Amino acid sequence: MPSNIEIKGRVRDLKQVEVLAAQLTDLPPQALTQEDVFFPAQHGRLKLRILSDDCGELIYYDRPDSTQPKQSDYRIHRTTDPSQLREVLSASLGEAIVVRKNRTVYLIGQTRVHLDQVEGLGDFVELEVVLRPGQNPEEGHLIARDLMGKLGIEETDLLPCAYADLLREQTNP
Repeated sequence: MPSNIEIKGRVRDLKQVEVLAAQLTDLPPQALTQEDVFFPAQHGRLKLRILSDDCGELIYYDRPDSTQPKQSDYRIHRTTDPSQLREVLSASLGEAIVVRKNRTVYLIGQTRVHLDQVEGLGDFVELEVVLRPGQNPEEGHLIARDLMGKLGIEETDLLPCAYADLLREQTNP
């Protein structure tokens, strides 16, 4: 199963982090509008990421809730009909919560840097160090920590959970 090492944190100045990320890559950023529909899951998390009417990804992932860089194991199934898949999953499982965000993605080495503006929550940064087959997760932890420093991400900025959990806490304090 593919894995990455992840961190997620609040951002005080999204533009500043964007400037720093742009300085660390030679590639142009990718701008995405995403709607993530979360479904109840016995283990881990299950979400349908809707990117457009004809592009979506069903994503299962499992990771601990921790503010420290953490390993996330995942599986992705791409679909050209996300609305049909949503209907099937909603009918069988029910929907837990929907997260809407604008995301800018920078690729820095083997790391995806996500700058997210999440509806109802604010601005965030995510680092996903995509582990190569056989790569030691500790190496991914070191890469994440190094990028945190370069992007000005403080330990106190880090969050332990998914955006869906934060939204759920807001609606059910």
